[in-house]
Amino acid sequence: MPRYIWLLAIATTISVTGGSFLWPLNTIYMHNELGKSLAFAGFILAFNQGANIIGNLVGGVLFDKFSAYKTILLGTILSTGAAVVLSFNHDIWTYSICLLIIGLGSGITWPVMFAMAGSVWPEGGRRAFNAIYVAQNLGVALGATIGGYVASISFDYIFIANASLFFVFTMIVIFAFRGMDEEKNRHMHTTVLEQRGKIKDKSAFTALLILSGGFFVTWFAYSQWQSTIASYTQDIGVPLEQYSALWAINGFLIVLGQPLLKLFTDKVTSPKKHIYIGATIFIFSFVIATYAEAFTMFATAMVILTIAEMLIWPAIPTLANELAPQGRAGFYQGFINSVAAAGRMLGPFLGGLVVDLFNIEVLFYGLLVILFIPFLTTKLYDRGIHSEQISEKQA
Repeated sequence: MPRYIWLLAIATTISVTGGSFLWPLNTIYMHNELGKSLAFAGFILAFNQGANIIGNLVGGVLFDKFSAYKTILLGTILSTGAAVVLSFNHDIWTYSICLLIIGLGSGITWPVMFAMAGSVWPEGGRRAFNAIYVAQNLGVALGATIGGYVASISFDYIFIANASLFFVFTMIVIFAFRGMDEEKNRHMHTTVLEQRGKIKDKSAFTALLILSGGFFVTWFAYSQWQSTIASYTQDIGVPLEQYSALWAINGFLIVLGQPLLKLFTDKVTSPKKHIYIGATIFIFSFVIATYAEAFTMFATAMVILTIAEMLIWPAIPTLANELAPQGRAGFYQGFINSVAAAGRMLGPFLGGLVVDLFNIEVLFYGLLVILFIPFLTTKLYDRGIHSEQISEKQA
């Protein structure tokens, strides 16, 4: 991998490790420690992800039109400042405001990370985005492994650890990413679809919208593990450290499973097929979670869920990068990240509402129904593009 991909991956790991001390425990902290309802906790997390959506769109546009370095620095400073405040005061109002600012700052940061990965290593294809994805999940594994045990001692230490690692990330951005703009300009490239010269911006964006529908559904379902399922495990007596261990399993499996994943993706190279297979495995994981009553069953469901996301998560930004016209890579990555954030925003709130009004079984059955949508969106998203290419050839 190019040197800059390694820098992006290291910075990603540190940032996500800090965030992973906190985000798996957000619902548990608000519901179990502060005594708020699941719907209220979901509402606050919805605001966090709403700010993340705005940040993603802003960050993507600033990457394309302004400066990659100054954009990522802005997002980093916002997130770090809020994390520092949160380490000193985490009553519900301060907690809510700081989560909103962290969501905005992180949203500005991530499109730059993904767009830079695609820009500096265009020939890497899926591998460029997979490197950032693996780094994210190494951070999840480290943060969740340590965070559960730290939280069982005191939540105060969680906030301090979160702020400390955000500060380290800020130092890396300031000193290691100064040359980001020069690197971006050096590697500006024409995407695969644009090289063919046949795809209009409108057709590409329409395809992105359709593709995003399935991505939204998978993230909506996935977010239940961080919210309603998290609280449910506590209600049925699964210890907090065991719940955190589920995310450690998730993160470490993603990192350690890369050699086997590479064997598979070398043989099955189509990102569309990765999504089809991943979505099938996704459904199977939620079938198991529906009937889980003990840690071992939740762990089994998490292992299967992890295999699914290893296939789906890098495939979507890869396809988005292929669709992006020249000079629009940041916006397309920002848009696809904002769709994921929208799933994380509505998932906890609507999921918590369903559980509060009915029960978690109703939620599980509903998820199993909507998880068939990604098959349809993946099948249809590029039909307009193919029709356009055929028309151009015939002309």
